[in-house]
Amino acid sequence: MELTVRAYRNDDVPEMIRIWNEVVDEGVAFPQEEPLSRSSGEAFFSSQSYTGVAVAGDRVLGLYILHPNNIGRCGHICNASFAVSADSRGKHIGEMLVRDCIDTGRTLGFRILQFNAVVESNLHARHLYERLGFVPLGVIPGGFRMKDGSYANICPYYRAL
Repeated sequence: MELTVRAYRNDDVPEMIRIWNEVVDEGVAFPQEEPLSRSSGEAFFSSQSYTGVAVAGDRVLGLYILHPNNIGRCGHICNASFAVSADSRGKHIGEMLVRDCIDTGRTLGFRILQFNAVVESNLHARHLYERLGFVPLGVIPGGFRMKDGSYANICPYYRAL
């Protein structure tokens, strides 16, 4: 089945919430601790500058959110988060989402895409980002509290759009 990335639609929201909450519950990548409900999920996804979904037929397999990383004089820098359903990982869906995000960020007038909190142990994401031209900015020791209560390093990244 053909995989495409497009803007989300309201009927995608239940699957988007399921996928987002799956990553939140894993507790090793997203800073959020509380799952999204239907109402908080609708509000969250609609508040972004752009929310994209990877779909095969009518099935949502992954998503991303894109929004400003800051305001005013730093408002040209955007930030994004990516989530792929656990049963769809390893199929290059994340790469499709990141590539679409880069194009969309540029189209929306952003000049830089910055990831603030990539967990050091998230090697698949880090390798993908580096392969796509993102530059690591260093390490923030103990910057991420894992689900088990331990602390992991985070590695910020950026890429010019």
